[in-house]
Amino acid sequence: MTPVQATLSSLKMLDVGKWPIFSLCSEEELQLIRQACVFGSAGNEVLYTTVNDEIFVLGTNCCGCLGLGDVQSTIEPRRLDSLSGKKIASLSYGSGPHIVLATTEGEVFTWGHNAYSQLGNGTTNHGLVPCQISTNLSNKQVIEVACGSYHSLVLTSDGEVFAWGYNNSGQVGSGSTVNQPIPRRVTGCLQNKVVVTIACGQMCCMAVVDTGEVYVWGYNGNGQLGLGSSGNQPTPCRVAALQGIRVQRVACGYAHTLVLTDEGQVYAWGANSYGQLGTGNKSNQSYPTPVTVEKDRIIEIAACHSTHTSAAKTQGGHVYMWGQCRGQSVILPHLTHFSCTDDVFACFATPAVSWRLLSVEPDDHLTVAESLKREFDNPDTADLKFLVDGKYIYAHKVLLKIRCEHFRSSLEDNEDDIVEMSEFSYPVYRAFLEYLYTDSISLSPEEAVGLLDLATFYRENRLKKLCQQTIKQGICEENAIALLSAAVKYEAQDLEEFCFRFCINHLTVVTQTSGFAEMDHDLLKNFISKASRVGAFKN
Repeated sequence: MTPVQATLSSLKMLDVGKWPIFSLCSEEELQLIRQACVFGSAGNEVLYTTVNDEIFVLGTNCCGCLGLGDVQSTIEPRRLDSLSGKKIASLSYGSGPHIVLATTEGEVFTWGHNAYSQLGNGTTNHGLVPCQISTNLSNKQVIEVACGSYHSLVLTSDGEVFAWGYNNSGQVGSGSTVNQPIPRRVTGCLQNKVVVTIACGQMCCMAVVDTGEVYVWGYNGNGQLGLGSSGNQPTPCRVAALQGIRVQRVACGYAHTLVLTDEGQVYAWGANSYGQLGTGNKSNQSYPTPVTVEKDRIIEIAACHSTHTSAAKTQGGHVYMWGQCRGQSVILPHLTHFSCTDDVFACFATPAVSWRLLSVEPDDHLTVAESLKREFDNPDTADLKFLVDGKYIYAHKVLLKIRCEHFRSSLEDNEDDIVEMSEFSYPVYRAFLEYLYTDSISLSPEEAVGLLDLATFYRENRLKKLCQQTIKQGICEENAIALLSAAVKYEAQDLEEFCFRFCINHLTVVTQTSGFAEMDHDLLKNFISKASRVGAFKN
């Protein structure tokens, strides 16, 4: 039997850094993120919550969609104080964009674009700050929200659906095509049904009820309602073609629909110009069509109303994508190297937006490298100590032997647990040992010269390169000659050339320093000779 390799990468937590917008955040800020949603017509806006239950926003702020009370864009995260202390249960966004958010308490807040009353506050004025929507929802607990382009849909804990906003194609489900300025319960066929999950395409709506039936309404020009026709539907209608099939989840793309059954099978219908149905062609389908992903059952489907991309995850953890992919059309499910469907939208979708509210689990597991870093200079676990300048540095024989050729031979038959070191200073030797645990150094340029000496002595070439890098970053007119002398002494040619060039470029100031005045005679002679060859003394 072939062994199955389970590595930490298969347990990897969601990496929000795959969304380009997060490049604006520091590593420290990214570590604090627990939920996030990337949205906007170019994926240039983001809302995220932190480990402290604070909400931050960032980006271009189109139509005030960041909820900050203004329309100023921000390149740095700004805290959304008006929602301070609120925990997000569900969040969705439209094309304007407008935002609809449900808290864990069941409250609904909306803000952003409102030209079609999609905020549900009875006006058509853009909302610059989050506004609680309570009309017809005051005694209801909202558990899920979904947005189309310019309409909004919410699901309550008792299985009722409310809609509002743009209604040119019947997407509010009211039976008319008049825009709906406040939340209105969607009834008709859903009157006595218990809805368990909802989704919105650009201009249509889907609701799955507790019996596994799917009800649809709104725009149907591409067959995205799955009714076998292309006529719009102003009130909910059951997808009869799914008779006998229990649907658990529904996901809507721009103009296509995916459903997942209780048996792990996927069906798709609607627009297919990018292959987003995964049927192997680009023909639209107005009836549910099975999608063959692989023999394993599917446990998750993903689509988003602002993209033409589809994704699915299998029970075995494989993630597939199809549809629009970086400008290409992928007409059959394609196995990706990702471990979650969210990454498909971060890397392949246009725009790079979230298909759902991202959830980041805190990962307190230490990698091997992180564990080793922690053990450096730890007297509790060490079996060896170095005495340098009257101070101890604690280390572990086995690690030193694994990491350094010099220690492999010097510690081989050495039973001592104390090694006295007089050739190098304490800061230099400590930095060397720490490097063996961490692969990095943190020293001043002058101390890095001493470490360069040690690295040369122990033939640690990578450490030599790190020292040279540190010295280059810290060079100035005052220390340039001293660093040049060190580079010559330790045969660091790359560094010697760098220091020489620096001295030539700052010749007037460098020649007036004490370092230049005290320069070794031979080095001075070589310096002047080389400087004249490159034309440093020409008028």
